[in-house]
Amino acid sequence: MTGHVRRRGARSWELKFDVGVDATGHRKTRYASFRGTKREAEIELARLVAAAAAGTLAEPSKMTVGAYLKAWLDGPHGLAGKTAERYQQLIEAQIIPHLGAVAIQKLKPAHIADWHGKLIAGGGKDGRPLSSRTVGHAHRVLHRALARAAETELVSRNVANIIKPPKVEEAEVESLKADGIDAVLKALNDHPLEPIGVLALSSGARRGEILALAWKNVDLSAATIKIERSLEQTKAGLRFKAPKTKHGRRTVSLPPVALDALRAHRRRQLEVRVALGQGKFEPDALVFCTIDGGPLAPNNLSRDWARFVKARKLPSISFHGLRHSHVSALIAGGVDVLTVSRRIGHASAVVTMKVYAHLFSGTDKTAANAIEAALRTGKER
Repeated sequence: MTGHVRRRGARSWELKFDVGVDATGHRKTRYASFRGTKREAEIELARLVAAAAAGTLAEPSKMTVGAYLKAWLDGPHGLAGKTAERYQQLIEAQIIPHLGAVAIQKLKPAHIADWHGKLIAGGGKDGRPLSSRTVGHAHRVLHRALARAAETELVSRNVANIIKPPKVEEAEVESLKADGIDAVLKALNDHPLEPIGVLALSSGARRGEILALAWKNVDLSAATIKIERSLEQTKAGLRFKAPKTKHGRRTVSLPPVALDALRAHRRRQLEVRVALGQGKFEPDALVFCTIDGGPLAPNNLSRDWARFVKARKLPSISFHGLRHSHVSALIAGGVDVLTVSRRIGHASAVVTMKVYAHLFSGTDKTAANAIEAALRTGKER
C-alpha cells in the first residue's frame, strides 16, 4: 500500500493513501488531514498505511467525542453505580465542554495536551483552576472510554494513552494520632454515634461495609466480623453490592472495646424492638439501621459525623478518616504491610504501600535501629 503527503497550508497537510481494492478490483483511497511539521505528517501517514495493511484502520465516522461518551455511558460499560455517576459528572463538566465537538477519529494527542492545560488553568466551577488530581480523574475516564473505542475499531489508537495526565503530588491521608483517637473515644462515650464510631476505628472497615453489616456476620464470642458486602448510595437510591475484589471479603478481628460497644448497641436495639412490638432480630437484621430496620444512608452518616466533630470541637476528621486512623495506628504499632492490607481489604499490599507510604517511613527507621542494636550486640560477644 502506498500514500503521499501534500501541503495544504503553513502547517497543514493532506494525507492520501490506499486502503486496498473494492469488489470490482479498483483501488480504494482514503484522505486525512494533519497539522504539524512535514516530518510529523509523514510519520502519521506511515502509521495509517500500516494500520490499513494490518486491517486495523477504523472505518470513516463523523461521530464526535461527546456523542461517543454519551453512548458509552448508556451502554454496557461495567461500571458500578456510584462510579458511573462520578464518570458522568466528569464527562459533562470536564470533557464534553472542551473536546465534545471534536470528531472522535480526528482526536489527536495535541488535543489531549491542550485539554489538560485548559482544565488546570480554569476548568473548574466559575472558571476556577482544577487540581492535577481532578484532571487525572477526568483523563482516566476519557482513557477508559477511548480504550473501548479502540477495541471496537471505531478508532485506530487510544490517544489518551500517548499523553499522560499531570503528575500529582501524593498528599498524606487524614488520620488521627494516638491523642486524637483518645479524644474522639472520650467524646463518643454514651453518644448515639459511639458504636459505629468505635467499630470504624477498631476495624478499619469502610463506611459502606459497616452500614451493610448484618448481625449474622458478627460473632461476639469469636470477636470477629465478616465483611461480605457494601452499601452504596446513588441518585437511584441505596443498594447492597459485592466487594470489588476477592480481598474485600474478609474476616476482621475486633478488640474488647469494640465488642463492648457492639454488645451495648445490640441490647439497646433489642429494647427498642420489644418496645415497638417488633420482637427478635430477623436473620438479615442490620447492625446499624433506621427505626424500622432499613439501611442508613451513607451520606447522612457522614453529615452526622461532621456535625458531631464540630459540636465537640474535635480534631477535624471525616468518617472515612477513621479508617485511615486505624491503619495509622497499626503501622505505628509495627504491624507488617501484608497484614494491614488484608485487614482493610486492599487488592494487594502494593495498594497499601502506595496510600500509606509516608507512614511506613517511620517503621523503616525503627528497623534500622533494631538491626543496629543486633549488630552491636553481636560485635560485643
